[in-house]
Amino acid sequence: MPTYETTGLTGPAPTPALSVRPVVLPAPERGEDLHVRVSAPVTGTRLPIVLFAHGFGSNMDGYAPLVDHWASHGFVVVQATHLDSRRYGIAADASRKPHLWRYRVQDMRRILDELGTLEAAVPGLAGRVDPSRIVAAGHSFGGQTAGILVGLRVADPETGRAQDMSDPRVMATIQLATAGEGGDDLTPFALENAPWLAHQDFSPITAPGLVVAGDQDELPLSTRGPSWMADPYTLSRGGKSLLTVYGGQHSLGGIPGYDAAETTDEDPARVALIQHVTLAYLRHITGTDSTDWEHAQTVLADASHPLGRLESK
Repeated sequence: MPTYETTGLTGPAPTPALSVRPVVLPAPERGEDLHVRVSAPVTGTRLPIVLFAHGFGSNMDGYAPLVDHWASHGFVVVQATHLDSRRYGIAADASRKPHLWRYRVQDMRRILDELGTLEAAVPGLAGRVDPSRIVAAGHSFGGQTAGILVGLRVADPETGRAQDMSDPRVMATIQLATAGEGGDDLTPFALENAPWLAHQDFSPITAPGLVVAGDQDELPLSTRGPSWMADPYTLSRGGKSLLTVYGGQHSLGGIPGYDAAETTDEDPARVALIQHVTLAYLRHITGTDSTDWEHAQTVLADASHPLGRLESK
């Protein structure tokens, strides 16, 4: 894996981390108990939390390139296996499919309600977590989940109504390869397979956030091409940053996992860029240290860096 030196960025040295899975949270109304993975550094106190939502079909064991990096640098990372996971095989169920997006948000709120239970399940973690510093993050479908927690309005596919499902416990977001605005730009494929994308409103979001988008991310969901993935940045209010990853497709070089089969643009340098920038942002937005974030903003300020560009508003 490329180092900070090869990307031109800076960052702290890693420390040992551990993961515990599954921690099972009863969820009778969900139809399946909620299985959760918790990853955390073995040392440190007042540890901030990253609540991470996987992409469609994945599970709590995915995204090791990001989860391992964040956990080994001072963050408690909590992942759930959502109902659209291939482990359940129910994503195509006609009665549940229109509600998959909502189940995800309910999963995240349940996790926030049960942080004490999750903390106690990890040996040596009790008393070391700071629940006042929580960032929601997610890839693809998970990016929408994270956005909803800070105010993204999604119209229910069955009723057409949108409601505020934000949670004040979440202070910021990281949205990776996340779908943009719906409307006339959606393809028939999107309307059939992801009806929760039909009407999205980013304007109510006021929380800070980092959006990561690949400039080669062509999905069969929108007619607008890769620019669609920048909507969570361009259509939200101020306090946002956008990392454009050059050559990045939907897997952004391979963040879904080491040797993940769905990665079509495997590139360790792209993954390293995203590791370093997201960690710098996490440390900045949680008040840990802004030095590396400020350095990243300088290094990636224009189109001269071979891996990407970072802009803010």
